[in-house]
Amino acid sequence: MADLQDIGAFVAVAKHGGFRGAARMTGNSASQLSEAVRRLEAGLGVRLLNRTTRSVATTDAGQRLLEQLMPALGAVESALDVVNGFRDRPAGRLRLNVPLSVSKLILPRIIPPFIAAYPDICLEIIVDDSFVDLQRSGCDAGVRYEEHMELDMVAIPIGPRRQRFALAASPGYLRQHGLPKRPEDLLRHTCLRGRFSSGTMPDWEFEHKGKKVVIKPAGPLIVSLGAGADLKVDAALAGSGLVYLFEDWLKPYMERGELEPVLERWWPSFNGPSLYYPGRRYLPAPLRAFADFIPTMRW
Repeated sequence: MADLQDIGAFVAVAKHGGFRGAARMTGNSASQLSEAVRRLEAGLGVRLLNRTTRSVATTDAGQRLLEQLMPALGAVESALDVVNGFRDRPAGRLRLNVPLSVSKLILPRIIPPFIAAYPDICLEIIVDDSFVDLQRSGCDAGVRYEEHMELDMVAIPIGPRRQRFALAASPGYLRQHGLPKRPEDLLRHTCLRGRFSSGTMPDWEFEHKGKKVVIKPAGPLIVSLGAGADLKVDAALAGSGLVYLFEDWLKPYMERGELEPVLERWWPSFNGPSLYYPGRRYLPAPLRAFADFIPTMRW
């Protein structure tokens, strides 16, 4: 019978598409995982992974084995987690995949009281603005906005129920270029833009009294949405142009007078994010504790 640790190593490598990614998630070295997979392949007498210098992918046999193993390993995890119910406090690791906006604007209010209430839970936050497959990413749950959420998932609201995008510029920029009076005026202004990892550059949307206006901004700076957002803010602070971002992200700068709100009555609102995870009968104790904790927060 194959060693369960070797099976676990194969599953980790297959799920994360390589030995390095699996090593980061499991805490083992890539060489240890590689040796474990070789032992498993030797014991089964069949190749499970095709390896190149750039990628690792399952063979047909490896894919079939992975499909059969996933439900069984999930059942084993659930069975072992039952023991958590006999502890005074839940313990274990909870991995969350979240976008940068959530890690900056929402989690700072949740994490300190949560880890104070559950000191035996290790909370691991993976900040990722790409649209990942939650289960393949090795995370227990994620936080996303509804338009980017995977289907067939349990969703629990987290953070404020409504948020807004805000438009702002430095006082110096507005003195030099004038204050836009309506969204269409932005076509004559310098706009600091963002691009998703997919390559898409979103339009700027505005709404007032049921009227919606969509602007395709133009300007000399494009940053990656998420990771580059602070650079866009810094450029706006320096007077380089208008910045369009979460209201809560820009609020501290506006309160200090470093940025001034622009077209405030046109700022669009949208539903806040949700914690989401695969629907299943038994949740891991750390995830169950986190899901139960979220509704106790007030926004």
